[in-house]
Amino acid sequence: MASLQRFGTWAVECSKPSSSSSHTKQFIRPIIPISRRSVILISVLSLDLISPPLQTLARERRNRKVIPPEEYLTSSDGLKYFDIVEGKGPVAEKGSTVLVHFDCAYRGITAISSRESKLLAGNRSIAQPYEFKVGATPGKERKRDFVDNPNGLFSAQASPKPPPAMYSVVEGMKVGGKRTVIVPPEAGYGKRGMNEIPPGATFDLNIELLQIMQPEGK
Repeated sequence: MASLQRFGTWAVECSKPSSSSSHTKQFIRPIIPISRRSVILISVLSLDLISPPLQTLARERRNRKVIPPEEYLTSSDGLKYFDIVEGKGPVAEKGSTVLVHFDCAYRGITAISSRESKLLAGNRSIAQPYEFKVGATPGKERKRDFVDNPNGLFSAQASPKPPPAMYSVVEGMKVGGKRTVIVPPEAGYGKRGMNEIPPGATFDLNIELLQIMQPEGK
């Protein structure tokens, strides 16, 4: 015969030893009935709280707004950069013609962006990628008069001016990659500044490598 002893919301059921056993058996069971579905849900939630999935940890790392300084790498010309996304396409080499989107952010506010280039003789904004040759002298490609695109003629001179740092720091990136760069004044907009970036300011440059253009005839 079994006896029931209560402890809060739980009870211990003790059964007397049978003739074939000298040990007393104890069973712990809840007083409040719990369905099998509730037990499964509680078990799953407990495991998630104890051991978060590795994918969740990786996603949190990618979404961090502040990257520790020790995780930045240094380019050949001394710029600090960090690859948020490595990319899986071809590698941009010195002399390659590339298409990128770039954003310059000062104190968390985007001041310059290739995603807001203006149409010729219009006030609409379009996402016009920036085309340049890796390692070239900054500004040469801006001498183009017009570029034909599905939205109409686009004025190259109306496109946002990237910082000189972008022309070299793209080297080594893979297509599909995203890189953030700490740009000092001497590699940025110097003593004049640009838009909301004040003179002599250090800012963040975010680059997305969209395409590496094939040379004509290949």
